[in-house]
Amino acid sequence: MITLCIHGGAGNITPAMMTPEQEAAYHQGLSEALAAGYAVLESGGSAMDSVTRAIVSLENNPLFNAGRGSVFTKKGLHEMDAALMDGSNLAAGAVAGVRNIKNPILLAREVMLHSGHVFLSGSGAGEFALNQKLEFVADDYYFNKERYDQWIAIRDSDFYQLDHKDDNLKGAAPNPDYKFGTVGAVACDASGNLAAGTSTGGMTNKRFGRIGDSPVVGSGTYANNATCAISCTGHGEFFLRAVVAYDVSCLIEYKGFTLQQACDEVIKNKLVAMGGEGGLIAVNAAGDHQFCFNSAGMYRAVRSSSGLSEVAWYG
Repeated sequence: MITLCIHGGAGNITPAMMTPEQEAAYHQGLSEALAAGYAVLESGGSAMDSVTRAIVSLENNPLFNAGRGSVFTKKGLHEMDAALMDGSNLAAGAVAGVRNIKNPILLAREVMLHSGHVFLSGSGAGEFALNQKLEFVADDYYFNKERYDQWIAIRDSDFYQLDHKDDNLKGAAPNPDYKFGTVGAVACDASGNLAAGTSTGGMTNKRFGRIGDSPVVGSGTYANNATCAISCTGHGEFFLRAVVAYDVSCLIEYKGFTLQQACDEVIKNKLVAMGGEGGLIAVNAAGDHQFCFNSAGMYRAVRSSSGLSEVAWYG
């Protein structure tokens, strides 16, 4: 069974937070990415190509905190992270802190296929992108009034935001309208091969070259044909400490958990006990999928050859 799952972030996503116009925009954005990725699987293409195509679509949509929709750093810049993993051979590629790359997921793929390495960062990753003739864009490509206003509100403080959330260290009122802005995709192709990818713009007002879980193999992204493919979204520091994606895989491999049991154990038990919030999407080599999150909602969509087709965001 071929299956594609995508996500566009998790968090305090409730009917009270969304206008009908916003709902329509998110439905369109998720549907377009799902259609782009699923067309690859339907034509006999690989899980890797499907995941890449879906994430490129999400990166090109300013609604999502990845690629074009990436948030502003403390210095008013855009630093992006991404990772891609092939479940058939455990090959992986990742980039962190890259700037002016139109589609970081394509750079992660080039790292996997042509660099001889797994993880590149900063200016070195940018130099490699030039060598691979990837598309660069100017800073104004990323300008988004809503993101800019979020940054202006806190840029002179030590606060940072998880996309829309004031992580109030002292004195700031928390913003109830927050979500963890990351995009990702997982797929199972007709050969039973799995792939996973994740891309993010990180945290608003982030400092010191902060890197979250998204580009870290085993934390925010993981794929292994023998177990599952996972892409995470949430408060990255907790997902890093819990090694979430690999932990789900390990529960399947070593404990014999089902996909649902493993996802629930990590997201709804282990992560909650640590104080971590967010979720993940998962698929296995049978084409079974899971959406698992401990937040109020998660932007998500799935399509499979069983006839399943769903776009949702509330819990």
